[in-house]
Amino acid sequence: MSEPNVNAIPMARQKGNVKQMVSLAMICAIAFVVMLLSKLLPQVYTFLQLDVKDTVICIGGFVFGPVAAAAVSIIVPLLEMFFASDTGPIGFIMNVLATASFCCTASFVYKKVHTKKGAIVGLTLGVIMLTAVMLLWNYLITPIYQGLPRETVAAMLPTVFLPFNVVKGGLNMALILVLYKPVVTALRKARLVPESQVSTQGRKLGAGYLLFSLALLATFVTIALVLMGIL
Repeated sequence: MSEPNVNAIPMARQKGNVKQMVSLAMICAIAFVVMLLSKLLPQVYTFLQLDVKDTVICIGGFVFGPVAAAAVSIIVPLLEMFFASDTGPIGFIMNVLATASFCCTASFVYKKVHTKKGAIVGLTLGVIMLTAVMLLWNYLITPIYQGLPRETVAAMLPTVFLPFNVVKGGLNMALILVLYKPVVTALRKARLVPESQVSTQGRKLGAGYLLFSLALLATFVTIALVLMGIL
């Protein structure tokens, strides 16, 4: 009887780790490019920028888990601070808080409930977490960053920051629901991400899920265009 290859499992794990690092680096690069493209969009209320890089980061989190989402949520804003932003450390902190609160929450829930319904619930909770976290931190930091009286910022919370963050989160949510399956299917065919270890559930939701996702996307795109003053 031949001796078992005791090195096979560690080598397989090492290859898997290298492939995951390469995939996460690719996600960081794509998210950075998407962030740069988002900066071409008109600002909302003259100083808020709608950014859809969270779509890319959250898809990575759905594949690799919330810890990976947290890591990318730090790396991409760090690159943005050095190469594409003039807001400095304050902008970096706000960026990390916004991205991590959305992507890590959604990824954590999806990891626990690996179904389409789990994705919808996770993303919805992500939007809620994003909005709550950013309302708090906009109240604390915006007076420093923008030089506005805190009373003025407090008055802006329900009229400016609340709708902006809901729309930003909702837009990313809708994009993820539409893009996740085709993107991950293509990545799996290219062997850049692992095959799903969970059996596919809820196939009967396919058409309804797609219609819901497209309707949600159309809704938030329209609202975003209104906030940017295009419509």
